[in-house]
Order: sequence, then C-alpha cells, then structure tokens
Amino acid sequence: MVSDSLRALIVEDEQHIRDLITLHLGLEGFTCTPSADGRDALAALTEQRFDIVVLDLMIPSIDGLAVCRAVRRGGPNADTPILMLTARREESDKVLGLESGADDYLTKPFGVREFIARVRALLRRAGPKAGADAAVSHAGGVRDEVYRVMDLEIDLARHRVRVAGAEVDLTAQEFNLLRALASRPGIVYTRAALLNNVWKGDTFVTERSVDALVKRLRKKIEPDTFTPRYILTVWGSGYKFADE
Repeated sequence: MVSDSLRALIVEDEQHIRDLITLHLGLEGFTCTPSADGRDALAALTEQRFDIVVLDLMIPSIDGLAVCRAVRRGGPNADTPILMLTARREESDKVLGLESGADDYLTKPFGVREFIARVRALLRRAGPKAGADAAVSHAGGVRDEVYRVMDLEIDLARHRVRVAGAEVDLTAQEFNLLRALASRPGIVYTRAALLNNVWKGDTFVTERSVDALVKRLRKKIEPDTFTPRYILTVWGSGYKFADE
C-alpha cells in the first residue's frame, strides 16, 4: 500500500470504471478526485498538485490527448505521472498517447491487479533520486552533479535542466532518459537497453515507447528537432548523447 498522503485525479466518463478505479486507489491509500469531463479535469490540474493522473482518452469537452498536452506545457502537474486509458488497441494510438506526454498506456478492459501494478510502477519511477545515483562520471573519472554540453545544463542533484539559461520542465521519465544518455556521452544505447534503464521492467512497454519518449524530450531540449544537437539517432542501433 502506498502512503495515504498521495492524491490521484481520475478522469473517466464511464461511471462504473471511474468508481472502480476510485475504490481500488482508495484501498491503496490515495485521496481521489474523480472527474468525468476534460474541461473540469484541466481546471483541477491547474489548481492543485496530484501525485498521479489516470486519464481516459475519450472524454467530453476536451479529449485526453489535449488535456495531456496542456498539462505537459507547464503548471503544477507538468511532471506528474499520467496513465492513459483507452478502448483503442492500435499501436499508432498508443504511440500518439505517449508522444502527447502520457507515461504509460492501458487498454480497456483491464484487470485491477495490472492497473494497480502500473500505478505503483509509475510512482516508483517518479520518486526522488539521490545519493550515488545522482552523480555521473565524466571522462577522466571526475564526479560532478552538474553536466554541461553546449547550451544544455543538467543538474542531477536537483533534477533541473536548462537550455540556453532557460529552465525546462521534464517528467521523471524524460529526465531519467536524459540522465542515462548524458552519463555516457558518445556511447550508443539500444532501445532495449534504454527500456531496461528507464522503465526497469516495471510496465508492459515496447521499444516504440523509447522512440516516443525521445521525441518528447527532443521537443523540449533541442533547438531543432530535425537536426538534433544532444540526442542523436544511430540508425539501426539506437541513440547516443552527443560527445563534444
């Protein structure tokens, strides 16, 4: 069971599903705020901080994708884990949800045990990283808490990223991906390696999730996503961080 201090927003227009999620998250110790409408959900997300958002794709007034994009643009929940729910099973729909800012994707109908497992996994990944895990090794073996390359600055201890002096809001997954790549500049990571490093086997994700996360991260840190400076694609292999 998670801490009873955690807050969840459940955005689902089907009442029986909304009630089921509210019940089981309540048993996990969450204080739940239910919503059946995208506009009302967005208002709640701009007014208060939540620890997790369960967001249905097809909801009235503003759909889940639009809500997700709006949340990721800034505000108190810019880095809050989002679990997207939908009846759509096509891979393209899943990728679209991930590219819009969702951290995980669950298709209906779903089992309660899998749902709770995914919520717990998202909370673990969003948890604070400290101690030895907060420092990277540079060439020459010097350990530092701030990594700088070109106009990009990564403060590992504070989970803070700046581009050309302007702070950039990253989700926990985006930051963990950037940290994994930046910790070993020039080293090529396969998609499978990044899956293991960022998701750590906690959720049922595919290698397409890596591509979606890279695309999201590039939109936030790259001056030009078509000619990236920091996160480089190695065709047929995976991704690497630029080595100066």
